[in-house]
Amino acid sequence: MSQNLLIIVSGPPGAGKTTLAKRIAEELGLPLLARDDIKELLFDTLGWSDRQWSKKLGLASWRVLYHLLEEMLKANQSLVVESNFRRELASEELSALQREYRFETVQVLCKADSETLLKRFKQRAESGERHPGHVDRLNYDEFEAVLCQGDWDVLEIDGRVVTVDTTDFEAIDYDQIINEIRAGKEFDRDE
Repeated sequence: MSQNLLIIVSGPPGAGKTTLAKRIAEELGLPLLARDDIKELLFDTLGWSDRQWSKKLGLASWRVLYHLLEEMLKANQSLVVESNFRRELASEELSALQREYRFETVQVLCKADSETLLKRFKQRAESGERHPGHVDRLNYDEFEAVLCQGDWDVLEIDGRVVTVDTTDFEAIDYDQIINEIRAGKEFDRDE
């Protein structure tokens, strides 16, 4: 059985991770695990209220994400996983999984300038399209500090890195990104 491939789509809030991850998963015929999907299912099941509750369910969603990720890697399944993975928190967890299940990684790191990220964050929060459980409208100050800190760090795990500037969604060359992901790795598509 060939070595499986984990495509990790990461970056700050508002960087376009979800849109890019969906496109990659669809193009490559791979399953997608997205942490916000898990968190929103928890909101729908357990309810939502304030930022503290959102953070609590956020922590639970990380545990569920890593559990599902491990089960898929254990089954030698290539996949795409998407979230705002932080270097200081996710590197150790993903490295341990990589040692255990011997998968190859490609990190797709989304980045955009802080002004664009703040604008997108506020638009998304006020659009009514994002799940209300995130309570983003109440957290501009908290997220402004995160979004203005500069570039998101690459995770400290073995594998390749593809950096994508998402400042202008119209300028993204999706074919180039897919080709960079495919470079040096053959994997089976589930069809």
